[in-house]
Amino acid sequence: MNDPLDLRVLVLLLAGAFVVYIAYFHPAAGVALLVGAGVVTFLYMLLGPGNGGPPSN
Repeated sequence: MNDPLDLRVLVLLLAGAFVVYIAYFHPAAGVALLVGAGVVTFLYMLLGPGNGGPPSN
């Protein structure tokens, strides 16, 4: 693995831990964060490589 990928994995793990922490103590906010993450993921996949999205490496 190269350095940028390692940094991205670390950021994703930290973001996931933060969302789990918020969802545990504040369930309503956790649901809202989960829906937001789902929408962003769906849009990223929809606009992925070949559809005008981020270039593939």
